[in-house]
Amino acid sequence: MAGRPSSARRLAAPVGALVPGVMRPHHFAMRLIFLLVLLAAGPALAQGRADPRKPDLDPLFAALKAAPDEQEAAALEAKIRQAWQQAGSPAVLLLINRGTRDLEQGDTDGALDTLNDALVLAPDYAEAWLARALVKFHTGDTPGAIRDIQATLQREPRHFVALQTLSRIAEAQEDWKGALAAWVKALELDPRMPDGQDRLRMLRRKAAGEPA
Repeated sequence: MAGRPSSARRLAAPVGALVPGVMRPHHFAMRLIFLLVLLAAGPALAQGRADPRKPDLDPLFAALKAAPDEQEAAALEAKIRQAWQQAGSPAVLLLINRGTRDLEQGDTDGALDTLNDALVLAPDYAEAWLARALVKFHTGDTPGAIRDIQATLQREPRHFVALQTLSRIAEAQEDWKGALAAWVKALELDPRMPDGQDRLRMLRRKAAGEPA
C-alpha cells in the first residue's frame, strides 16, 4: 500500500519466500516453542508499555486500534516504527542497516556478525533482536529466530511486526495453530493491517484441518 514503510512490508512478507530450504523441526517441539513465546508476550501485551523509560506510545497504539481504514493505520504504524527506530543510537542503527544490507546481498555470516555487534552495544534494543531473528531464520536456525523474537517481545511487547513475523515463521513450519495465535495477537494491536482478516480466516481454516 502506498505510504507504508518498505521495511514493514519486508518484515511482514511471507518468511518462507525469503528462505531457501526452510528447515522443518518436529512440529510438536515447534508448537511448544511458539506457545512459550506467546505466553511470555501475553501478560505484557495486556499491560501495555513494559518500560516506563520508553516514549509514551499509548496514544498512538490507541489510535491504531481504532483506525477506520488501512491508510490511517499505515500512517500510525509508520509513526510507531519511527519511534522504535529513534530509540537506537546512530552507531547501532548503522550496524542494523549494514546487517540488513549484508543479508540482502546473501552474506548471512557477515549479517549475523554485524547484528551480534549491535546487540553487544544495545542489548535492550528490540529492533536489533528482530533484525537478527530474520537473519537466523534465513540461515535455517528457526529455534534461534524464535528466541530472538521472544527477546524482541520482552523488550517491546506491542511489536506488531514481530508478531506478524512470528506468524509467518509458524506458517513456514506448517504450525497453523501457532501461526493463528501470533496473528490474532498482531490483529489485536493493528486490526487494519493489510489482508489481516483474509489471513485470519485462512489460518483458522488451516488450524481446524480444513483446506485453505
